[in-house]
Amino acid sequence: MSIAPSLTERLARARADLRMGVPVVLDGAAPVLISAAETIGPARFAALREIAGEMVLAITARRAQTLKARAYDGDIARILLPDDAGPDWIRAVASPENDLMHPMKGPLNCARSGPADAHRAALRLAKSARLLPAALVVSLENGADFAAGNALTCLPLNEMAGLLDARSPLGEVVSARLPMEVSEAGRLHVFRPDDGGEEHYAIEIGRPDRSKPVLTRLHSACFTGDLMGSLKCDCGPQLRAALAQMGAEGHGILLYMNQEGRGIGLANKMRAYALQDQGFDTVEANHRLGFEDDERDFRLGADILKSLGFSSVRLMTNNPAKSDMMQACGVAVTERVPLHVGVNRHNRDYLATKVRKSGHLP
Repeated sequence: MSIAPSLTERLARARADLRMGVPVVLDGAAPVLISAAETIGPARFAALREIAGEMVLAITARRAQTLKARAYDGDIARILLPDDAGPDWIRAVASPENDLMHPMKGPLNCARSGPADAHRAALRLAKSARLLPAALVVSLENGADFAAGNALTCLPLNEMAGLLDARSPLGEVVSARLPMEVSEAGRLHVFRPDDGGEEHYAIEIGRPDRSKPVLTRLHSACFTGDLMGSLKCDCGPQLRAALAQMGAEGHGILLYMNQEGRGIGLANKMRAYALQDQGFDTVEANHRLGFEDDERDFRLGADILKSLGFSSVRLMTNNPAKSDMMQACGVAVTERVPLHVGVNRHNRDYLATKVRKSGHLP
């Protein structure tokens, strides 16, 4: 057995590299060197300029729509770098922070021929690293040799695509008794994915009967709402109301999923908040950043429930997508339990947008 890292482990390494501003090689028929747009520094960018290959900035079609750039590849756009472009120009195109102050970014010339699979993979890798979905892509002559010569992580493009789309298996690391205000009969289960991603938690109230539908809340982590008492969302009140109802009924499962900001991460969520302060609603803000309305993977919650021995739930949610995904993953939803709490003057428009644009139930 080899002690060398597996492809899954090298993907985790690649995410860390991109977050630190270190490029990664995607090897294949048309090898490329990729760098995250938001972390590339002047010195590395200057070194990249010395490589003879074509240099483009890959962005999602959502971001391209804001910039009036042509997404010839459908879901992504490949912007040809001007000769005078530098890291500041790249970040200005990647991030909508100064769009209103400097709306004219172009003209932006986009590639319309040639393979785009590597560019697409680069954006998915950036998203999974909780970075802005924008990547600088430089074509190479020999990807493996370049990676070896520069001690860079090298990933085989044709093999990594499936792994990027798949959800990593979750394994329970530990569980322990956790007396809480709502119930002294509490237990915390910690689940860790094989791919080195964020851990997720299941809080068990009482000793729920595995043969009956269990009162369940699938709750996405919200640092600002759950911990800081933010008034911009209803997450904190929903969390506390769900736990209170489980405590009152004597049993329940709260799945606490580390998918902050609907799966885009805390930094990008704060970027979306800044855009909301400019007048954009929550969906428009995500799109201007280059993300979809919701980047979460609710299948992870179903995986945890099944590993704990549950096959049916009474789901506390206003989001039909959660119920649909539970059902699709083999967990029966016998009842949807509404959870309407925490409305205030700061989040009223936000909640209305979720109903109008994201399919939430009023």
